[in-house]
Amino acid sequence: MKIGSMLKDVLISFFSAPITEKYPFERPETADRFRGKLFYDPAKCTGCNLCSKDCPAKALEIVVIDRAAKRFVARYDMDKCVYCAQCIQSCKFKCIGMSNEDWELAALTKELFTVTYGKEEDIARLLEGNALPNAEPIKAG
Repeated sequence: MKIGSMLKDVLISFFSAPITEKYPFERPETADRFRGKLFYDPAKCTGCNLCSKDCPAKALEIVVIDRAAKRFVARYDMDKCVYCAQCIQSCKFKCIGMSNEDWELAALTKELFTVTYGKEEDIARLLEGNALPNAEPIKAG
């Protein structure tokens, strides 16, 4: 490369505006089909467990607390997820989706990567290990 052509590029770059994004201060627009953090609606769920069976990374687990009362808890491991959206395609009732707004998932501890979705009392009962008498823990795979 000749010095003249390199000097020309340096002068053009010196007088042009920067191309970088101001990321922490201005969030970039994301596409509508962007695959961010998974969300779960337990009110629509029937406990068929197709989402966790089809997950190639075994990152999703649906625990049936009481099938008759439609009480389900979903345990989602973000650190295992490969964001392929297979669980969303498998769900017939559209109770699982991926957010295109919640995609900043960095954390300092691993505990923040395990998310539990469901009603507060069901989650507390599951975490304590005191499941209801007719509870059916269903493991993925």
